[in-house]
Amino acid sequence: MGDNALSFKLIKTDSKTKARRGQITTRHGVIETPVFMPVGTQATVKAMKPEEVKEMGAEIILSNTYHLYLRPGQDIVKEAGGLHKFMNWDGSILTDSGGFQVFSLSGIRKIKEEGVRFQSHIDGSYHFISPEKSIEIQTSLGSDIMMAFDECIPYPADRSYVRESTERTTRWLKRCKEAHWNTENQSLFGIMQGGMYKDLRKEHALTISELDLPGYAIGGLSVGEPKELMLEILDDCVEYLPDEKPRYMMGVGTPDYLFEGVERGVDMFDCVLPTRIARHGLAMTSAGRVNIKNKKHERDFSPLDHKCDCYTCRNYSKAYLRHLFKADEMLASILLSHHNLHFLINMMKNIRKAIEEDRFIEYKKEFYEGYGRF
Repeated sequence: MGDNALSFKLIKTDSKTKARRGQITTRHGVIETPVFMPVGTQATVKAMKPEEVKEMGAEIILSNTYHLYLRPGQDIVKEAGGLHKFMNWDGSILTDSGGFQVFSLSGIRKIKEEGVRFQSHIDGSYHFISPEKSIEIQTSLGSDIMMAFDECIPYPADRSYVRESTERTTRWLKRCKEAHWNTENQSLFGIMQGGMYKDLRKEHALTISELDLPGYAIGGLSVGEPKELMLEILDDCVEYLPDEKPRYMMGVGTPDYLFEGVERGVDMFDCVLPTRIARHGLAMTSAGRVNIKNKKHERDFSPLDHKCDCYTCRNYSKAYLRHLFKADEMLASILLSHHNLHFLINMMKNIRKAIEEDRFIEYKKEFYEGYGRF
């Protein structure tokens, strides 16, 4: 495999689709796939205690290399004994490389062959991250899975730029592999780019697959393109990645995208969405999205979701949650974040069961009928 820190076992493939049920094993335990990974950008899943995240069934979370490099600093996390000890999380951790920030901070960064020079969003100070520096930071953080440094290509982008950027991402990946020495403890995943060009996607997938890494991510999707185009490109992306390695679709977290990704053979997903929309008073439920700010919930003493057994739904009403939100109480964000994370983690658990029982399409149809329009 070329890496001793991670293994992937394929258990079952759905007979009607490419949906697959598997297990990823790291030094911090087994991850049942397909999996939704809660995001803990700054070494915390916002509004949640680690124990709560674990109790709802999360086996892996994400943290962000760029943010932790700036604050508190990789040296402090390393001195604390690594990210697991620092944040009191004994499950697996995946760290992104900082590549997404190359995309999202486009106004305050400059890309060169050597790496990316950028300004801190905190104090405006200048910093430089190269592939080697990204691996160094992630090694200090001590994550179980580290991501290669890449450029997340925006949409739209012209073909010549996409080719140039994708070829540079390949060179950066090779440099990341060279710099990655901690193979006993940390696994390096490559990231496929290629924009919205199918031939460039195929070319890049085949090129990076030759490096025999323990896993591969699909990057540069859900960056503003229409859903139909995203799904069309995703079909091709999965086609050219190795069957025996986990596949990770980066940055998606709406139920429909999760179902569509699973149906095409993706194993791993992440997104800040469940906690972000919770802070804006939005909840995902089996009957669709609920906006707790709406006046119609003022005297609604029923739970957010009758079909949900999370802590929030067992103990609180829509009327109470609306009151908390209107009163600007932090408990509103806590309770809604708890519910949204539980909702997605439970949905993925049901998806895994449906694949095992060879009824993925039936479960998808049932879910969509209840959830309504996306």
